[in-house]
This record gives sequence, structure tokens and C-alpha cells, in this order.
Amino acid sequence: MWKEEQYAGVSIPNDCLPFTTEQHMLGTTIMAVEFDGGVVLGADSRTTTGAYIANRVSDKITPLSERIYCCRSGSAADTQAIADYVRYYLSIHQLDLDDLPCVKTAASICRELCYSNKDRLLAGIICAGWDPLYGGQVYTIPLGGTMIRQPYSIGGSGSTYIYGFCDAHFQKGMSREQCIDFTKKAVALAMARDGSSGGVIRLVVIEKQGVWREMIAGNQLPVISAE
Repeated sequence: MWKEEQYAGVSIPNDCLPFTTEQHMLGTTIMAVEFDGGVVLGADSRTTTGAYIANRVSDKITPLSERIYCCRSGSAADTQAIADYVRYYLSIHQLDLDDLPCVKTAASICRELCYSNKDRLLAGIICAGWDPLYGGQVYTIPLGGTMIRQPYSIGGSGSTYIYGFCDAHFQKGMSREQCIDFTKKAVALAMARDGSSGGVIRLVVIEKQGVWREMIAGNQLPVISAE
């Protein structure tokens, strides 16, 4: 274990500071999938500071409103701040609207915050949810502040390992259960390949009836190596 006393009286270059001073990063795997009537969001739970795993059971799926959640990747501090701002603006908007806010509205606020501060933030966000106008929707806001609606979206360092899997197994019109299974397998595969992803899988299903959450422990992850 690193102790400050070990470095007493020793000059350490700025680029060689101990890993404990590094920023908390969500080296991560996040994804969201649309189905008829709602969306499924999934994420791993590992947070790192450099090579050190600072938290192995963090929650990267954050509520923005009653039926809108976001998956966060990048700097933990940056994405938490964005989520707090969006939640605040949506709460005021919902009071004025006297109804559930649109998912596109939440994604647009995320995009505006990311784009306006793109030189100061390290944040990749997937905003997904359900609203009475357009049903289940998934919006991707990558680094730089672009906003794109997609039938499914993957992000984080682990996403580079599962593009082929997702392209091969995603089908339009999948049912709720099929989307849950697809998300579980994709995140589990990324966790197995990516050294920055790990821990448990957290799932959120959002639909008209409400929000359903599930946590899949590490010893219960789906095994897909034989497929």
C-alpha cells in the first residue's frame, strides 16, 4: 500500500505522481437498446484511478427523471456533474409542463452541456428512457457533444471489444426479454475482454409501467465463450 511517508524528501516529477492522485475514471462498458414500449440500459461497475480499481461496484446508470436515465463513461466527476445539472433542469421543466419530460429534451440538455464545455469535460453519455410521445428512445452523446438517436448504443472502453458481437446479434423488433438477454451478453463479453471493465452488471428497464432494476453478480454472469 502506498504511503506518503515513502516519498518524504524525494523530488518526484509531475508526470510520475502516485496513482492515488489521478482522476477517477469510468473505464467502462455502457449500452442501451430500444424495444417496442421501452428501453434496456446496461453497464459494468468498475471505476479506476490509473491502474488502481477505486470502486468495483459503482452505479453508472443515473436517473435524470422519472422515466429517463443515462449511462456515464469518462471522468466520474464530469459525468456526475452533468447528470446533476440535467436532473435539476428537467425537474423545473416538468413543473412547467405538468407531465413527463421528453427523452429528447433530456438528451438535448446533455448535448448542450457537453458541447459548450467540450474543452473542459471528458464525458461520453447515453441518454435513454420512455415518454408518452415517442415511446422508448436511445440517444448517444459522445465526446465533443454530438447527439444521435440509435436503435442501440454502446460506449466506453469495453465497447471496442463488442462491435462485432452487437452487429451480429442485434435485430430490429426484439422483445423486452431479448433485449435484456442481448445486453447481458454484450456487457459480460466486454467485461471479460476489457481490463478497465468489470465488477457486476447493472440493468435498468424503462417502460410505461415503470422502472425495473437488476444487479447480476460476478459469479452469475452469462458464459458466452462457447457461442
